[in-house]
Amino acid sequence: MDFSALPLLFSLLVFFSNPAWVTGNAELRALMDLKASLDPESLYLSSWTNNGNPCVDSFEGVLCNEKGQVANISLQGKGLSGKLSPAIGELKHLTGLYLHYNSLCGEIPREVGNLSELVDLYLNVNHLSGEIPSEIGYLENLQVLQLCYNRLTGSIPTKINALKKLSVVAVQSNELTGAIPASLGDLSMLVRLDLSSNNLFGSIPTSLAETPSLKVLDVHNNSLSGNVPLALKRLDDGFLYEDNLGLCGEGFSSLKTCAASDHVNSSRPEPYGAPTRDIPETADVNLPCKGARCLKSSKSNHAASITIGTIVAIVAMLAIGVLAFTMYRRRKQKLASSFQISDGRLSIDETKCIYRKNGSPLVSLEYSKGWDPLADGRNFNEDSYDMFKNLRFNLEEVESATQYFSELNLLGKSNFSSTYKGVLRDGSVVAVKSISKTSCKSDEAEFLKGLSILTTLRNDNLVRLRGFCCSRGRGECFLIYDFVSNGNLSRFLDVKEGDGEVLEWSARVSIVKGIAKGIAYLHAYKANKPVLVHQNISAEKVLIDHRYNPLLADSGVHKLLTNDIVFSSLKACAAKGYLAPEYTTTGRFTETSDVYAFGVLVFQILSGKQKITHSIRLATESSRFHEFIDPNLHGRFFEYEAAKLANIAYLCCHESPFERPSMEAIVQELGNCSSCL
Repeated sequence: MDFSALPLLFSLLVFFSNPAWVTGNAELRALMDLKASLDPESLYLSSWTNNGNPCVDSFEGVLCNEKGQVANISLQGKGLSGKLSPAIGELKHLTGLYLHYNSLCGEIPREVGNLSELVDLYLNVNHLSGEIPSEIGYLENLQVLQLCYNRLTGSIPTKINALKKLSVVAVQSNELTGAIPASLGDLSMLVRLDLSSNNLFGSIPTSLAETPSLKVLDVHNNSLSGNVPLALKRLDDGFLYEDNLGLCGEGFSSLKTCAASDHVNSSRPEPYGAPTRDIPETADVNLPCKGARCLKSSKSNHAASITIGTIVAIVAMLAIGVLAFTMYRRRKQKLASSFQISDGRLSIDETKCIYRKNGSPLVSLEYSKGWDPLADGRNFNEDSYDMFKNLRFNLEEVESATQYFSELNLLGKSNFSSTYKGVLRDGSVVAVKSISKTSCKSDEAEFLKGLSILTTLRNDNLVRLRGFCCSRGRGECFLIYDFVSNGNLSRFLDVKEGDGEVLEWSARVSIVKGIAKGIAYLHAYKANKPVLVHQNISAEKVLIDHRYNPLLADSGVHKLLTNDIVFSSLKACAAKGYLAPEYTTTGRFTETSDVYAFGVLVFQILSGKQKITHSIRLATESSRFHEFIDPNLHGRFFEYEAAKLANIAYLCCHESPFERPSMEAIVQELGNCSSCL
């Protein structure tokens, strides 16, 4: 017997008796195919090697599950300029595929439908083209589908209704056509659907409007028409429908009332099941005919047909030219802030992909544990750690929510922070405040102490902190707050009649009372919450929600910041009259300095003016408050309340801090006045 063959036989026996090894080798081959396709010039994925093990060696952006199977590929913002290979379908245990914010081109391979365990599919912000493959309907565990900011064409697959766990669908800013499938109404867990900035037509399906979990439906900037289902009224600001000239409906402020023909059109059957091609009623369709009738018609209309055909061709060419230019301008405007391209020219077959330079500088690989903290946990006690754990966001969530901090989402900017509007995976709208690490306290223990205080603040008149994300890689800390839809108090000041919204008297009284309660909460000592001085109270820091409830913003934020930043913010505060006079001698903020700023706010609310002059205070001292009450009210206010509020404001703005009332006393005074409730 030839024993020389025994080692080979033993190796084969071990190979075929170890399913994980077999799977691992199959997955390795798939990964290497992916590497060749995604990164054809091997510029970014050099750690992916033929003789490596993706679950043992360091394959950049690859994570495995406890069974040694590839479960996560995270390569967002890597500058990848290739295509997505069909080999992706061989990684059957993938739960997360994150290839967004690259320069990938080509079509989405149909093999993606093999990924039955996939939960998150992020292919947004690339240059993908072609149709959305219907095989996506096989991803039974999919929860998030992000395909926005690409060049996808065709219609939305109706088979998407099979994805019963789907909560977020984002396909905005593509070139999709056709109608909105009524089958989307089958997605009972759908929270957010963004179809904006495409070429969709037809009506909004009633079944979609009645989806129970839906919170955000964005269809703006399409060619939709017909009657808007009244059920969408419940979404309030979550329903965005502008720039659809054909839409009409009752109960929507910026929509025209539907005519009889609109109601007829909206009652047409909505697309369901297999996709169909709708033929417009004005289309020139050749119908079958027979014998002399056809011949006679052909002869009599031949000359007219040539003339009409020529005119139609010219008009069509002009229309196509205008439409192409408009779409080009629209896309350029939308993506200018997200992309920097090295060459604006595309080849005819688009085989060369555009390279974008400004990819994300930090990639979070473990999405469940992806927080990149400023400290390693040594500064936490057990209770604090559990609290922080529940409020931590990872960088990928923040980047995706704000569309990578797009200028389109920028709400405001200062010397030390920027605030962006964002949408989380659950569809809730948030405001993300980005603070540079260089603006924060250098002592990490002090910084974390301030962050801990922020997370404990809970009051109906403070903007709620949803969570935070601290990224050492980006050098930034992000604070995620609830988004407040009605702007800040400044937009209700200096309103010229007819040019802006004038607050009614009852709303003004309610806002004063709410601000007082918010500041009193900060000043009160409670368990696990020290006395806090806001330090930067102004009309810009008072946000107004859709019920005209005031919410103080940036409460406690200065506990995170260096003294230099706090001092620089004083300049704007002093220029607008909010800074208490004693600060120039003491250099300290106290509860009484907050009270002074509150008094200025009350004067602003009463007068409707941003600038509070000395004459207003003199008029209050002489009980001549009628002289400065906002004339936009046209006398519609209660004199007793006006006198009461003016007197409170006057006391709060007293030159001596010892003569100012406490916020607790102010809240009690407002509560004792039955008409001020």
